[in-house]
Amino acid sequence: MKEVNESVLQEAANKLMFSLKDDEVQRLLIEFKHIIKQMELIGEIENVDKVEPMTFPFDVTNSFLREDKTSEPLKREDALKNAKDVVDGQIRLPKVVG
Repeated sequence: MKEVNESVLQEAANKLMFSLKDDEVQRLLIEFKHIIKQMELIGEIENVDKVEPMTFPFDVTNSFLREDKTSEPLKREDALKNAKDVVDGQIRLPKVVG
């Protein structure tokens, strides 16, 4: 595992286009030390490598979803009939970016 040190944190911050103050770097280093200790403790658990990773804590069945069925697409005229402003078969919206 790559050691987490000041240069690694600064490099990661630069790649993510933000800067870290010295006190923030020191706090992150302390937090990473705690996380690494916890990971090492988990690694010491017998047969932990045989446990299937959990992606969600609850069993979920999506029985409410319907089957996808193909159908005729909506006609352009029907799709545009309630639009306030149509130009060349497309809906014109107000400009939101200046």
